[in-house]
Amino acid sequence: MQKIKQQLIDSINKELELKITALQDTISATKESRDSDTKSSVGDKYETSRAMAQMELDKSQHQLSQLQQQQYELSKIKLDGVTEKVAFGSLVKMNDANYLLSVGFGKIVMENDIYYAISTASPIGQLLLNKLIGDVIQFRNINYKIEAIR
Repeated sequence: MQKIKQQLIDSINKELELKITALQDTISATKESRDSDTKSSVGDKYETSRAMAQMELDKSQHQLSQLQQQQYELSKIKLDGVTEKVAFGSLVKMNDANYLLSVGFGKIVMENDIYYAISTASPIGQLLLNKLIGDVIQFRNINYKIEAIR
């Protein structure tokens, strides 16, 4: 399970890097567009164009900040050692699903198994926190038994 945990983290990091690079390109292009706009005789059109570009820039910078925060959170996950209780960074194998409590990233298929990278703040993440091997949680009227924690 340790190898899978590392592969999951690497996969998430790779996707985050791609998204960060794309956002950085968008930010650069938006700045260039905003700064290269020349003031025309119709001042309102110019100001509206600059304001729209600034709004897009602010949105992209916020998204970039969120992705960088997710990368930072992933970097805090320890790969060594075994924990008794589910906590941030745990890879939890259950009878019907596998979860990595990390950042909310969603479904990842690895070695013919499905894993879900979820936040500890998510509903199922909250249910899993501090549980032990053998514990059963109920989510959406379905019982899940914790088989392993890594």
